Amino acid sequence: MYQYKMKLTDEQIAILEGKEGEVKAKVMETIVRYGDMFEATELVKVTHGQGHLVTSFGLKLLKPVYRVMDELIEAGLKVEEGFTMDPRPNDFANVKYNLLDKILFSTVLYGKQKYYEEQLTKLGLVRQDGFSCACYFDEMGNIPKKGDILSWAESSAVNYANSVLGARCNRNSGMIDIFGSIIGYVPKFGLLTDEGRKAKWKVTINTTKKPLPQILGSAIGLKVMEDVPYIVGLDKWLGTELTDDVKSYLKDFGAATASNGAVGLYHAENLTPEAVEMGTSLLEENYQEYVIDDAELERVYKSYPVMWKNPDKEGTMAFIGCPHLSKAQLNEWADKIIEGLAKSGKKKVTCQTVVCTAPPVLKEFMETEKYKKLVAAGVEVTYICPLMYTSNPLTKSRCIMTCSNKLRTYSVARYYKDDELLNIIVGLDK
Repeated sequence: MYQYKMKLTDEQIAILEGKEGEVKAKVMETIVRYGDMFEATELVKVTHGQGHLVTSFGLKLLKPVYRVMDELIEAGLKVEEGFTMDPRPNDFANVKYNLLDKILFSTVLYGKQKYYEEQLTKLGLVRQDGFSCACYFDEMGNIPKKGDILSWAESSAVNYANSVLGARCNRNSGMIDIFGSIIGYVPKFGLLTDEGRKAKWKVTINTTKKPLPQILGSAIGLKVMEDVPYIVGLDKWLGTELTDDVKSYLKDFGAATASNGAVGLYHAENLTPEAVEMGTSLLEENYQEYVIDDAELERVYKSYPVMWKNPDKEGTMAFIGCPHLSKAQLNEWADKIIEGLAKSGKKKVTCQTVVCTAPPVLKEFMETEKYKKLVAAGVEVTYICPLMYTSNPLTKSRCIMTCSNKLRTYSVARYYKDDELLNIIVGLDK
């Protein structure tokens, strides 16, 4: 048996010794080894039992994942309270693919998607439309409470759960998320501890207008990296209530801190739960300071590289919604595109435009007149993950545009501010 370092209970030791089966013992050993690597003191109970898995794509290369999943299934193991998933990679019904793309996505890249989803269903997938990086949307129903312990891995979801909801979760890797959910325990270290949730940075927002969440999050992520920031001055622009609009802002802001850096938790003074409760006592004694003004945001924005082979070419494709758009954001973008086309006098968008949201949000939206108008204008509304789409090697030769700093970071997509991208899409940029 593995010679563990942390303190374990009799129940945990029994599982590790194989009293509940060989496969469950291997799952427990993986979790314990993981905790020992980070000098965890003990395992703590997962109190929000519904998991969320980051590995949602049936890549043919993931043979070890499928083998492990089969082993879990054969042993009768599953996540008892179920789990949601990150977005699916394909949507042939709502997104246009050329023949080569379709062959590549359906066979070469994600040819195991159907098989993998069958495995996931046996392991506890809560719902067949439960595929979104924003599992915490009301429509998705996977919403932890303040203080809940989670076993998640998706970086933007972990960031949101820690920061906006006040739950506790480390930035785990894929497979660790489902192992922790099956066992019901995760190692106590990092963001699961009071000390690990203290801020090493005080970030002061000193702008003359409401900062764009994508660029503000990018600036903070690039500066603090994996540390926890305590943000002062954001409440001037957002207020002190976690309204739907504010939560959408913080979703995009947090995703940028998590992808442009490695931020798993931030505190926003007078706004996020722990900052409201504990204030500046969340700051460590020797914290560093970072002041963000208009000039700093512009500097960060202009630092983004253009990864296109020919930077002077016009964009041929646009992605909106990474992380997935909330219902309010989806309606807002629909209004802006429809009104922009009316202003430009055009009936169709100027390039392939893909808008991404959670499946249940999409299902509801498809019943509206706005959806019909968007589709008539050439807009594709889907549930896919833009990152999975851009993993197609053929897309590297394309001029993909986005207003997502997360997608910009993980792909060759070129970043534009919301209004800039809108004007290009509707033909008002000339």
